[in-house]
Amino acid sequence: MLTNRIAALFSGFLVIGLLSTTSMAETEPLVPEKDQGSTAREIVGKLEMLHYNKIKVGDEMSEDLWDEYIDALDPTRSYFLSSDINEFREWKTTMDDQLRAGEVKAGFEIYNRFRLRMSDRLDNILSQLEKGLPAFDFERDESLELDREESQWPSSISAADDLWRKRLKSSVLNLRLTGKTDEEIRDLLERRYKGQQKRLEQQNSNDVFELYMNSLTRLYDPHSNYLSPRSLENFNMSMSLSLEGIGAVLQGDEEYTKVARLVAGGPADRTGKIKPNDKIVGVGQDQKGEMVDVVGWRLDDVVDLIRGKAGTFVRLETIPTGGDGTHKTILIKRSKVKLEDQAAKKAVFEFSDGKKSYKIGVINLPTFYIDFDAYRRRDPNYKSTTRDVARLLSELKEEKVDGIILDLRNNGGGSLQEATMLTDLFIDQGPVVQIRHANEQISRHNRSRSRAMYRGPLMVLINRLSASASEIFAGAIQDYNRGLVVGNQSFGKGTVQTMAPLKEGQLKITQSKFYRVSGDSTQHAGVKPDIPMPQLINAESVGESAYDTALPWDRIHAVPHAKYFNLKTLIPNLITKHNKRTASDPDFIFLRDQFQFESERADRKHLSLNEVMREQERENVNQRLLSMENRRRSAKGLEPYKDFEAYEESESEEVATIGGPVEIKLEKDPILNEAGYIMADFIGLADKTSKAPPQVANF
Repeated sequence: MLTNRIAALFSGFLVIGLLSTTSMAETEPLVPEKDQGSTAREIVGKLEMLHYNKIKVGDEMSEDLWDEYIDALDPTRSYFLSSDINEFREWKTTMDDQLRAGEVKAGFEIYNRFRLRMSDRLDNILSQLEKGLPAFDFERDESLELDREESQWPSSISAADDLWRKRLKSSVLNLRLTGKTDEEIRDLLERRYKGQQKRLEQQNSNDVFELYMNSLTRLYDPHSNYLSPRSLENFNMSMSLSLEGIGAVLQGDEEYTKVARLVAGGPADRTGKIKPNDKIVGVGQDQKGEMVDVVGWRLDDVVDLIRGKAGTFVRLETIPTGGDGTHKTILIKRSKVKLEDQAAKKAVFEFSDGKKSYKIGVINLPTFYIDFDAYRRRDPNYKSTTRDVARLLSELKEEKVDGIILDLRNNGGGSLQEATMLTDLFIDQGPVVQIRHANEQISRHNRSRSRAMYRGPLMVLINRLSASASEIFAGAIQDYNRGLVVGNQSFGKGTVQTMAPLKEGQLKITQSKFYRVSGDSTQHAGVKPDIPMPQLINAESVGESAYDTALPWDRIHAVPHAKYFNLKTLIPNLITKHNKRTASDPDFIFLRDQFQFESERADRKHLSLNEVMREQERENVNQRLLSMENRRRSAKGLEPYKDFEAYEESESEEVATIGGPVEIKLEKDPILNEAGYIMADFIGLADKTSKAPPQVANF
């Protein structure tokens, strides 16, 4: 598999992955700037000296760098010829020597050949389009290979021509299926490929150098990156919390821009219409502005187009993951993702275990935040996760809740300080997390309170997008047996990065690794729930384990820590009750069917280029989606949709705005609803067993 490219929030910095094609006709080959060689030597030195892994750049890594760089340039093996690859082999074991000598010749030579091949390919396609849309035979039974990561490079120009004939035919067919006329398709594709030509011509030596250096840093781990001055500016902007946009983490995926993650509480998140792995193919300004095709664009250029002033509108044309390739348009109102919009919020609901009803408090925590500026000014009212949750706990205490669910789903982390301090509210004095540094020294973060603020029944709800600080908190709660962890296996990011200055740009480098008090790393494996819920996100494509070069899971010595509930005696009974309750639950049946369906779609290896077959495939997809939804509606006593068009209309276009924390609702959240019933069962069972510690009953 290809290494996933790290992207950034428009909140984030961007690593330029291949993806922007172009054409340079008679442009001179790019050559290194004078300081890039010394910067490369400096990067090698800092990686060897400071990185957690302490790997030397030698012949073996040179071979890996060769593979990684070529894959970064041509992941679909569509531009280079096999003869090019054979020619490049002369550098396979010498790239390390070049870098140590402050030489980046190999990186530029390979890139310039790639640039030439891409330019020729774009010229060829545009010359065809200038004569009119090619007369493709859409009745022919042939297909396009979707995953070419292990395929051979074309052996000749004619073999490459046939591959690109299929790629162009697929693009035309995709657009035909959206209802566009041949003239509209020709105009759109001309604009697309001319745009790629222009962006290729705009590539400069800094772009090449950054791509080459990041092929090296990714060999150490996916979170170590070289940031050029331009990327550093984007990164600093993301850290300022003043960035205005839609709130999404994007990454390059071949010629597409893909949604990697949504910022909790951000405009995109609020639409409910965008999911991780959705592809963005068009961006339109305002409610009626021209939709600009962004297939093949540089990642940072797509971000610049989406980014905009708060209060303005942007339209995204997407290809939803797991769908039939049909495009979807989503209208979003840009806004700043403010600290208060990501603040903890609460709600109280009532659940029964079949014998008794319980009041369950829910605290939703989108991120681990702290207003560092106010904190440094010693503002007594500075905002932080721990302070807000403490206030909510006091309010829930006044409402006499019987238990609390802390919802960390989609919480990508944040302040380590806040993650450890938050445990102060739930666990008596003791260690929370261990950190092993590159020098192998281990430091521990301990909670400081002698007595927890909340001592009642607790559940932590996580999913695949719960990462970093969320995993530290959830892992501590689990290791102490302080409460149940329910949901899905978390992301698995258990590493810490720091910024190292360079002569040109900066190096973000992994220097430490998190470990739980049990000694288990949160890296790669994440936190596994005590009670699993249906998956909504494919763990093979999202999460630390999806990165080829992710640091491995391991363990160190455990540290002494208390145990609260004897959960081993309770969990089997809770799982039995959960499984029995959800076996016939319409929402859970739908969630499982939906995940199965999307997994099947993601596993496709080939795409038919026969129009009748594609239309039938789309009809089958639509009917299956409609059938799944109508089964759910019928089981819930709701009127089924008459047809797929009626179903689509129900998924009407919404405008996302920012206006304070989102209200917690159960009716659209079957996972949270079921978590409430599990909590009711938990409280009921804990009350019956003498193995529950006395303090559990003392709120």
